[in-house]
Amino acid sequence: MRADRLLSILLLLQNRGRMTSRELAEQLEVSERTIFRDMEALSASGIPLYAERGWGGGWVLPEGYRSQLTGLKIDEIRSLLLAHGSGMMRDLGWREAFDAALLKLLAALPPSLRRDAEAVRQRIHVDGAGWYGPAEEVSCLPVVQEAVWEERQLAVRYGRGDEVVEREIGPLGLVAKGNTWYLIGLVDGQIRTYRVSRIRSAIIRPESFERPADFDLARYWEQSTADFKSRLPSYLVTLQADASTLALLREEHFVKIRETRPAADGLTELTADFQTAEYALRIIPGYGGGLRVLEPEELRASLLRLAEAIRQMYGH
Repeated sequence: MRADRLLSILLLLQNRGRMTSRELAEQLEVSERTIFRDMEALSASGIPLYAERGWGGGWVLPEGYRSQLTGLKIDEIRSLLLAHGSGMMRDLGWREAFDAALLKLLAALPPSLRRDAEAVRQRIHVDGAGWYGPAEEVSCLPVVQEAVWEERQLAVRYGRGDEVVEREIGPLGLVAKGNTWYLIGLVDGQIRTYRVSRIRSAIIRPESFERPADFDLARYWEQSTADFKSRLPSYLVTLQADASTLALLREEHFVKIRETRPAADGLTELTADFQTAEYALRIIPGYGGGLRVLEPEELRASLLRLAEAIRQMYGH
């Protein structure tokens, strides 16, 4: 709709300062001729647009021209920004609407609050995908969060296996992964990840720390997650499954289906990664006759031994 496009042009110019007709046309997926007509309409409605000629020119709004947003407190703005970057809006089919609302929000903020909005994006990242489990005890989270906002050094006692170690951390940001919180911080010049539920105690130090100029929290977490997945063990199994069993198998959190191909009798042949043979032996029997192992042979033999042990246990 043209009204939506006109508003988008206004908000884009408020956020970015200067844009050419080509940049606007590419952003809004229309022709440059359409942009020129839209600019005439905006000017006729009283919007003080003007064009700067020459190299580095473009469409510009007067300095200080901005729509006003009232009634929102800074904590309310922070809470709205936390949903950006997560998959939740995309899963609900609301991502485009949310992006449009976020654009309006940022355009209406004064410069000081817009800088604070960027600080929120760099300090808390919500990753809503997978890894769900029971809620964890995170009694130290308020202290950790305060240290992140204040950019002050954090002294923690951290549970690692059966021991508790002490660490001085420069807290760069927090990541929520399902029900689990992670602290990303600097330790001896290296960026490390700590599970907040394993922090036994936390004290904020008066000293600040130097934040790496090129650090991006979402990009670091994406790379860290990819590195973790690449180090996971792999155990590939070739199976046959009926349609209903295949649908259930796709919902297994720690089973990755690599490929599928049609098989006889309406079945599907597939290759799945169970990470370990032990995990495959624990999961596959639960599907009964709906799932048949073709390879590897040692897993088939293990399943036969398991079935014989069960038969003997209940045979009497």
